[in-house]
Amino acid sequence: MTFSLSQEMEAVVDELIARYPTKMAACIPVLHLCQEQRGWVSPEVIDFVAGRLEMSSSQVKGVVTFYTMYHQHEVAPNVIWVCRTLSCDLRGAKTIQEHLERRLGCHVGGTSRDGKVTLLKAECLAACGNAPMVQLNDEFHEHLDVAKVDALLDELGVAPLPAELRLQPPAHEEEEE
Repeated sequence: MTFSLSQEMEAVVDELIARYPTKMAACIPVLHLCQEQRGWVSPEVIDFVAGRLEMSSSQVKGVVTFYTMYHQHEVAPNVIWVCRTLSCDLRGAKTIQEHLERRLGCHVGGTSRDGKVTLLKAECLAACGNAPMVQLNDEFHEHLDVAKVDALLDELGVAPLPAELRLQPPAHEEEEE
């Protein structure tokens, strides 16, 4: 299946290309537009961008695989990134992630049973002083606890899973004395 942008998006691409010294320099913003329209960067999107910007498909794929902001597989309409760097982990990110996994019924890298949310893990979302935090789509949510996470999910219309469908919390090994 061939990918193409809407007429409105094509006009934006033309404007973007005009801003840069070469077409290739517009690769990142053009990929954003394509992902916005398609939801993810498919092989057809890569081929489209390569042709539109006079690049090779491997050059475009190199950009897509380098940056975590591009989804290389289909994702739900909402994407939650849990920051798991040391600052966030020390302030409860692991608890936030485990709660999200139970509430959504999927592990990191998966999509909720209702198809509304894809859960991902980030190495750093650059909000260390406001940990723990998640990025929901393009918005940061900081100083989180389980109640605040539940409020975010409620706003998205994600219903709590019945107890029998929830993922079980991981068993923690007891520390030796």
